[in-house]
Amino acid sequence: MAAPCFEITARDPGSRARAGVLTTAHGTVRTPAFVPLATKAVVKGIEAREVEALGFDMVLGNTFHLWLEPGHELIAGFGGLHEFMGWDRPIITDSGGFQVFSMGHGTVADEVKGRSPYGSQRDGGVHDITEEGVTFKNPRNGDTVFMGPETSMEVQAGLSSDIALVFDECTPFHVDRDYTARSTERTHRWLDRCLAWHAEHGPREQLVYGIVQGGVYEDLRSEAAAAVLSRDPDGIAIGGSLGAEKAQMYEVVGWATAQLEGAAETKPRHLLGIGEVDDLIRGVELGIDTFDCVTPTRLGRHGVALIPEPAKRFRVDLTAAKYKASTEPIEDGCPCPACSHGHSRGYLRYLAKNRELTGLRLLTLHNLVYLARLMRDLRDAIAAGTLAETAQALRGGAPPSQDPVEVAVPAR
Repeated sequence: MAAPCFEITARDPGSRARAGVLTTAHGTVRTPAFVPLATKAVVKGIEAREVEALGFDMVLGNTFHLWLEPGHELIAGFGGLHEFMGWDRPIITDSGGFQVFSMGHGTVADEVKGRSPYGSQRDGGVHDITEEGVTFKNPRNGDTVFMGPETSMEVQAGLSSDIALVFDECTPFHVDRDYTARSTERTHRWLDRCLAWHAEHGPREQLVYGIVQGGVYEDLRSEAAAAVLSRDPDGIAIGGSLGAEKAQMYEVVGWATAQLEGAAETKPRHLLGIGEVDDLIRGVELGIDTFDCVTPTRLGRHGVALIPEPAKRFRVDLTAAKYKASTEPIEDGCPCPACSHGHSRGYLRYLAKNRELTGLRLLTLHNLVYLARLMRDLRDAIAAGTLAETAQALRGGAPPSQDPVEVAVPAR
């Protein structure tokens, strides 16, 4: 049985929410927590010390992209991903499995909107998915490359991440039940191969998370959760396409976490690719401990800021013409550099419209600070026994607490 790496410190009596501490080789993670993406060994526009200063304990690196460039062997030569990117806190790495989905079926947005990922070519960059693994067309140079369970674990071992995710296929919701069932069963066989490789070759201090697939089918999700638990990984990730709309997504996540209660409740739970404000709140209530998503940084790079306005999907597009002469800040009282230093929406719009790096960076900082505040409020509410009230207020448009982030942003 895997040694416990997660301690639950508080529970919410009205939901499955819990607060806790996840212990890794490079320190602890306060949960529930949002995990910013350091896809290519960097949180775009932000230096590693700044990410920590904003209150984040862990980042996520992208196995697939780091494998292709600069290569895990080169990163291992630097001493691993921590040393390579100058981040001495925990790192979780994905497995490359999501790229099977995104290259074969398009992005989640493509899927939900019914778009083809690459014009009329539904197969994207994936040549073949077999029992052995996946053959890709390298998007950088067109070469044919192969990734299997052992490849993924070898790359993550070279990266020396604190948490490695096993290789899986992330199936889209529009495939039929038969394909979903067969893919999920294959993912479990890949799980066995990942665990076997890691037991023989992987770093001892590296934690390994199994991944629950099963699409939008309740019995497949429940069976997948039980199957992953039977292998006794260090933690559990919930992946795959979670449905066509939010209500279905919450239902699917709930099916999985229901199976992870009881004897399995001390396994940390990670929800892959989810980071909208309302989704984070509901995910915490459903019993998720950590989340990762590109949303806050991607929105910032496109001139969009997070705000406490649910009717606007908790966001404002500052590139809109109506903000050209606006003198108001993004959010009154927000402690981020963009708001606390007095930058107006009009100025930030000017910077964003002209793709000025300073503007995109300020918006990225604001969005990360917003989520850091949100997650801190949720953690504190669980500990205080007030999660129901706090979640209702945040959903209704109350701003997250406006206390300064834990550490001042370092001078550049």
